[in-house]
Amino acid sequence: MKASLPVRAAILKRKTYEAPAEDRLNKVRLDFNENTSGCSPSVIRALAKLTPKQLAMYPEYQAATRDLARYFGVRAGELMLTNGGDEALRVFFDAFVEEGGAILICDPTFPMYRYFAEIAGARVDACRYRPDMSFPMADVLVALRKKPRVLFIANPNNPTGTLLGRGELRRILQACTNTAVVVDEAYAELSGVSVVCLIRRYPHLFVTRTFSKAAGIAALRLGAVIAHKSSLDILRRAMPPFSVNLAALVAARAAVRDRAAVRRYILQVRSTRAWLAAELDGLGVVVYPSAANFILANFGLRGPRLFKYLERRRILLRERSDQIGPGFVRIAIGTPAEMRRLVTLIRRHWKSK
Repeated sequence: MKASLPVRAAILKRKTYEAPAEDRLNKVRLDFNENTSGCSPSVIRALAKLTPKQLAMYPEYQAATRDLARYFGVRAGELMLTNGGDEALRVFFDAFVEEGGAILICDPTFPMYRYFAEIAGARVDACRYRPDMSFPMADVLVALRKKPRVLFIANPNNPTGTLLGRGELRRILQACTNTAVVVDEAYAELSGVSVVCLIRRYPHLFVTRTFSKAAGIAALRLGAVIAHKSSLDILRRAMPPFSVNLAALVAARAAVRDRAAVRRYILQVRSTRAWLAAELDGLGVVVYPSAANFILANFGLRGPRLFKYLERRRILLRERSDQIGPGFVRIAIGTPAEMRRLVTLIRRHWKSK
């Protein structure tokens, strides 16, 4: 029997998103900006207390929302929990972007903005980061005159590590009151810069956060949108009622209670990131300043062979040749031991050529 399915044109035009390769657990995972130290032990203890009766119920959100709102410094009505950071991004297309409508991004950046735009049949207008990976402010302000439905800004940006200060983001917010401005703060704990404090002043500002990075619970998929209550009420109309699972709620509440574990991870990343940048700089590798738990580096024409060499030795990096150019790679900051192994192998390969 043959079938002819009524597939939307936008779906037929795009490729399937390829998830990371399997069998990553016992490798040095420096490819997806994960917290390779793992989550706080208190998270494991909290998950172990879940009962069969709790797992048989649909999740309840009020207590978790109250606790996590307190962690972010907002009211419960200003926080909406989502099934990972990806759902936090997708809801903007469901709420604001008609087919054929435009969004604005700055390339290179997190690919899921473009991914969801293509699924929605939206037009993607893109400004380009400068060769030094600085933010194209002038270009963005000009592009905003066309009133795109949504502007997505990753801050710090992935993969460049570029960080905008609050003053720069205020300048953007003041220039586009007819555009939903989504500031993706996946790495805010590491950068120390957030615009959550501005949500009551700018109703068109939406801040997305995730528990996949500093909290170390990427496998449980929990994200959040923080915004002015009236604006968040619009997004809630596009959300299903039970998209966040109970285990994610339990884990996140335990993670934010153990703030010492988060602080230790942040301090470790900042110290190790500076060490790695200095080591690569000493080899003549171009390294770009980063405020996140990764760095962007350019190994030049020798890069692709090096990346394959490292992969054969079970070290995974995120090559960015497709987005930026040959030799560019994003390297997540793992544990000090993982980074020492990485540098040792890079030196060995570098000196052998």
